[in-house]
Amino acid sequence: MDMIIDFPGGSRVDAHFSDHTVPTDQPPASSAPMPFEIFLASIGTCAGIYVLGFCRQRNLPTDGIRIVQRNHPNMQGMIEKIDLEIQVPPTFPAQYYDALVRSAELCKVKKTLEHPPVFEVTTKLTEPA
Repeated sequence: MDMIIDFPGGSRVDAHFSDHTVPTDQPPASSAPMPFEIFLASIGTCAGIYVLGFCRQRNLPTDGIRIVQRNHPNMQGMIEKIDLEIQVPPTFPAQYYDALVRSAELCKVKKTLEHPPVFEVTTKLTEPA
């Protein structure tokens, strides 16, 4: 999947893919999340997609379920550890707790981080309009 990244003004940098636009911005006048915040959010939301799918396949209610993501940075601000805590209401069947964890661990974002891609950054002249 190709993405187009453009610069709509100020400190905004947007990503366009499929039929979506993901806006990002930087402080001090942020009108959108920072790119790193979106990156971190993709981890928890990806795990959430798998938890939601698990529950839907078994007709389990998702009311009251949430994932709390705790990001632990090192002294340089790089993330060293990420905790994902799946919180369930007291009515959620205990027999599925471990399966919820296994479902969340299937997250494609998490698996990509565990086996990072190779990056290649180049410059290319655009064709005149």
